[in-house]
Amino acid sequence: MSTKKVAVVAVGGNSLIKDKARRTIPDQYSAASESMNHFADMVEAGWDVVITHGNGPQVGFILRRSELSLHELHPVPLDYCGADTQGAIGYMFQQALYNEFRQRGVDKQAATVVTQVLVDSKDPAFENPTKPIGSFMEQDTAINHRNQDGWAVVEDAGRGWRRVVPSPLPVKIIQGEAIQTLIQAGFVVIGVGGGGIPVVEDENGDLIGVEAVIDKDFASSLLAATIRADLFLISTAIEKVALDFNKPDQRWLDQVTIAEARQYLDQGHFAKGSMEPKVQAIIGYLENGGQEAIVTNPENIGRALAGETGTRFIP
Repeated sequence: MSTKKVAVVAVGGNSLIKDKARRTIPDQYSAASESMNHFADMVEAGWDVVITHGNGPQVGFILRRSELSLHELHPVPLDYCGADTQGAIGYMFQQALYNEFRQRGVDKQAATVVTQVLVDSKDPAFENPTKPIGSFMEQDTAINHRNQDGWAVVEDAGRGWRRVVPSPLPVKIIQGEAIQTLIQAGFVVIGVGGGGIPVVEDENGDLIGVEAVIDKDFASSLLAATIRADLFLISTAIEKVALDFNKPDQRWLDQVTIAEARQYLDQGHFAKGSMEPKVQAIIGYLENGGQEAIVTNPENIGRALAGETGTRFIP
């Protein structure tokens, strides 16, 4: 049984897409290999690691393929898009880690868990869908989907119309015990991809997939609290979190307490849909007994763990 420190590391789905010219599967695998190299460093340094990831662009690709093939094939429900991407991205991460560990002579394996996450069917988010998914559409197409398929659609800043779905809060990681067991058996675990596949319980207690998207950082925070991880690390595009980001008086943050984080949130320092949910997720993890959280970019993970960079959040 493993007695090492456990870290939950959250990776953005956009991290696999370097730019518009590099979106193919081989391109994404190449980007995944770069990130996995840094996580292999963590394993060699003595950490047990659980990797979670986003899947926004990849779900978008599946939905677009589904749209283009409707004249021949059935559409793919959103929960199955989530399952598909968990499997595909997990496969990339597993393979990259297998090759990295083999080259280093490290006796370690990775395993992907297709993860369902319970949400409350009465969550207010179901009455107010806000998360855009899929392609931009002409107004007539959007209205047709609304009338025929029951979609919620909105006009998106003059760029066209898009479908929006609910983004409920995660309540329980259904496969939490399985993930915990794999960690204790010494595996690197890849789970809660894309925030998990959102499911609700029916009147009999059976699980049913729903057309929704769970925030990846909120679900990762819940997983970290569930398995009592020693560290919640969010791997993102920036080396540190800043106040007044991209403004003349920008200030980088080295260490932040829960109280300070709440104050900065209230003051509007963190962008909605970007750093704000990450900080909210970190606060949730620390409030649920977490010890520390770090935000940094992949190439600086080692230095951040050594206290040399990154932004560290503490209770």
